[in-house]
Amino acid sequence: MTASQLAPPRAARRAADVAYDRLESMIATLQLAPGSAVAEAELSASIGLGRTPVREALLRMVAAGLIRQEPRRGLRVAAIELAEHLNVLQTRRALEQLIAGAAARRATPLQREAILTHAARMRVAADKGDLDLYMAADQALDAVCHEACRNISAVNAVAPLVIQCRRFWYAYRHEGDLMAGACQHGLMAEGIATGDAVVAQLGADALMDYLDAFTRKVIDA
Repeated sequence: MTASQLAPPRAARRAADVAYDRLESMIATLQLAPGSAVAEAELSASIGLGRTPVREALLRMVAAGLIRQEPRRGLRVAAIELAEHLNVLQTRRALEQLIAGAAARRATPLQREAILTHAARMRVAADKGDLDLYMAADQALDAVCHEACRNISAVNAVAPLVIQCRRFWYAYRHEGDLMAGACQHGLMAEGIATGDAVVAQLGADALMDYLDAFTRKVIDA
């Protein structure tokens, strides 16, 4: 989930927030490939929004490190840096533990129910080997957890890291194990749903352990 997803319902959301979400999805799923040039007019036509909200969304992505502004080359999608990805995970680990613990303490009954539902959807998708369904459930789980934690600073900090991790997974999914990832998410979800902050944080830590091992497998391949 991005910071924009903590905003009011979709009908009332700013066009720049909608643009950010759509461009974020295109980057995460490699529709905008790492290193590719970013053309504001083309993106505006592609996502059906004006150039002003697209420009604002791109500026936010530059600030988050998802888009690079290069001299004489303009805007480009940031490359995937294998070694740097370990640092991304190290930073994300601390934030995910904070978010999971806070969500376990602060989630509403409806949020706890939704968290279990999305975690179950991830297991179903993993069993089917359906990456798109898995990622959709993963995003939905993140969205509820981020809302439930009620810590906008942590959510703003973790959002670009989550996108980088999702993009990394799409790029190297042949090395991954969907069911293992689903199980780690399930442990975290169970802790949040039962209000057990310790279990929730252990689940978040286990998820980061899995992603770290996955990254090292890619690096060593």
